[in-house]
Amino acid sequence: MIEQALYRYRSDKTITQIWRTLPKKVMWTTFTTTLRYLEYSGKIYLEKDKTVTWLWNPSVIEKLKKQHLMVR
Repeated sequence: MIEQALYRYRSDKTITQIWRTLPKKVMWTTFTTTLRYLEYSGKIYLEKDKTVTWLWNPSVIEKLKKQHLMVR
């Protein structure tokens, strides 16, 4: 649910604005933990102005796998 919202808004909104669009049952600490995990795994990048840039592109990853390059 959080990952889908981040992908949908990409870099249009800040993390606070995205969190407010989520259902009320998502707590802030859970949201920030998920953000840290997604940033660590290379799916997102948090800009200085707290907007989210989506980096994950499955089609590029598949091309890299076919070329036998290491993917994180």
